[in-house]
Parts: sequence; C-alpha cells; structure tokens
Amino acid sequence: MPLIGREVPRTVKFHAPEIVFGVGALGEAAHAAVRLGAVRPLLVTDPGLIEAGWVAELTEHLRAAGLRPEAFSDVTSNPKDHEVAAGFEQYKATGCDVIVGIGGGSAMDAAKGIAILATNGGAILDYTGVDRVTRPVPPMVMVPTTAGTGADVSQFCIVTDTARATKVTILGRTLVPDVTVIDPRLLTTMPRWLAAASGLDALTHGVEAYVSLAHNPLTDHHALRAIGLVTGSLADSMAHPTRMSERLVMAQASLEAGMAFTNAILGAAHAMSHQVGGLLDKPHGVINGILLPHVIRFNAEADPRPYVAIAAGMGLPEQHAPAAEAAAAVADRVEALAREVGVPSGLSELGVPGEVLPRLAAQSLLDSCMTTNPRAATVGEIAALFRAAM
Repeated sequence: MPLIGREVPRTVKFHAPEIVFGVGALGEAAHAAVRLGAVRPLLVTDPGLIEAGWVAELTEHLRAAGLRPEAFSDVTSNPKDHEVAAGFEQYKATGCDVIVGIGGGSAMDAAKGIAILATNGGAILDYTGVDRVTRPVPPMVMVPTTAGTGADVSQFCIVTDTARATKVTILGRTLVPDVTVIDPRLLTTMPRWLAAASGLDALTHGVEAYVSLAHNPLTDHHALRAIGLVTGSLADSMAHPTRMSERLVMAQASLEAGMAFTNAILGAAHAMSHQVGGLLDKPHGVINGILLPHVIRFNAEADPRPYVAIAAGMGLPEQHAPAAEAAAAVADRVEALAREVGVPSGLSELGVPGEVLPRLAAQSLLDSCMTTNPRAATVGEIAALFRAAM
C-alpha cells in the first residue's frame, strides 16, 4: 500500500514488549512473572474482572507456578490519582515485586502508576509529562481484557487528577511493559458499550499515529493494519460477542494500533478527549469516537495526503479520488462506524456543558499528545472543534 505524502525515513527507535498472543494464553502470564523474578506479584484489576472470573483463573495459574499473589482491585474507569496511591500502599505493605495488570486501560494504567511510585516515590501527578520517570520500575506483565486501549504495549500512563478534574499524561519508555499476554477469550465478557468504546479507541490510535509528526515506516504499517481491521471487524465482533474469530481480529487490531501509537504518539483527538474524560469520567473511546471525525477534517485542511492511504486501508473508493475527497470520506466513515456501534452523535449527549469549552481547549494545548498533531492549533481553533463536536 503506498504511503502517500511520506517523507524520507530517518533513524528511528521502535519499542515493544514481549508479546504472547493466542486463545488460551492466559496461563503464560504466570510463566512470565516467574521469569521476571516474581515471588509475591501484585495483581492490579477491577471488580468487573473479578466478577467475570478471569482474576480467579489467573490467580490459579500464578499459585500453580509457586507464586503468592496479592490483589488490588479498587480501580475505577479513568483511574484516579488516589487509587494509584492506594495501590502503591498495598504493594509496599505486602512486599510485592512484579506487577501484573489484568483489565482494560484503567487497570493497566493504574498498574503502571503503582510501578512508578514503587521505585520513584512521591505522588503520581509529579510525573506528568514526558520522561519524568527517572528510575527503572518493577517488572510489569499486562493482560488486556478489552480490544483497543493499547496500554499493554504502550509507554503511556493516563491518570485522572481529581483536584483539577482533568486527565494527565505520563509518557516515557520505561513504562513499556515487559510482557503482554493477549488471550482473546478475555474479550468475550466485555459489555457492548465497552466493546464499542475500546474499538473506536484502537481506530483513533491508528489514525492519529499514521498522521502524527513522529510517525515512521515501522509505525505506518501497524497503524494502517489496525485501521483496516477495526473498520472491517468492530461491528461484526459486537454482533457476535462470543465468536472467537472476530475477537481474535479485534485483539490483533488493538495490538497493532498500540504498537503504532506508542512509538508515533498521538494527536489532537486524544489531547481533547483526555480533558472531557477527566471532567465527566466518561469512557475514553466513546469520546474519541465523537471527536475523531472533526479532528480529521481539521488536520486535512492543512494536508489531506496521508488520508489517501487511510482511505485505502478502510477500503473506500475515494482512495482513488483527490486527497481532499479521500480525507472527507475517511471522516465520514469514522462517523458512520461510531453511529453504527451506538456512540452518541455529540458531546452534549454526554453532558458536556458549553461554558467549559474554552477551559477544555486551553487544557488540551498543554497535553503531551498535541505536540505530535500534524497541524498546529490555537485555543480558539480547539474550542471551535469542541463546539463542532457538541
């Protein structure tokens, strides 16, 4: 597939954990923990995963491997700064070593936050920004139970600053987990709304990574692959939630998107989404699904050429049209997919009040994801995007 509008490759780095992928792979998490030196691993999860039975199954695997796991499950969606602090206190009090995160992005981000505090001290918000974590963290094994966040392979940790009602981004290569164990069986217990949200999150990762200022030929391949897989399979996977073939495809889509965005970083859709999520504690992927079409149109005004390859990845006939038409078709396709899987048509349906948009816009420009958005933006332009998405 041609990479339209791509510049001459530069020297790049590509970071990824060891990846174990396949139906029935969950037990490999225990073997990974042993190889990483675990004696008393801390299992970071949430109540929903306990109810689904996956935590009990993983605990059995860990104990069969001779380990003495502890569990911390006080994690909510969009993990909060105080939850990370509480998890660290349990890690310290029980003498844990390796950290095993099992869950969606919230559980895995909480696990990363606990790992940061375990060796770096202080409060989790101290590490907001890029490369603020200076000491190596404990070994981490991640077991994703959703198909979209990419937290199991990424160098990102997203935490809610509860005092300011906003999400903060902690970014650094030390946060890339040691091992990710991807078992598509674990995706079968996702509720429908979560399948939609995580799938649209993966799509946003792919699109933003492909047009990012930090993209490279290694990330381009994974980004385009993820875009095609999500566009072609998300709706079917939701229609047949226990059919393993669709869950396998979405698990791969999440993985490919994660490897793309952790190395290419992201853009304005994520910078804006973090502010809405922090304000209202709403699902991150749902917010992305609302914002992404508007951000695509905004970025394409400056340079629509990268969207030709994205249109091709989606299988759109407009891939053969002028670049501006291809970009418009991509935005329309994302919008249509979001409606098809049940995402609201605007932020107002999530309860976003109009009077906060200038503040959200100003905060968006401070988010690390804005640094790699392909088009520079002013506060006024971001506020206009928010208004368009209402």
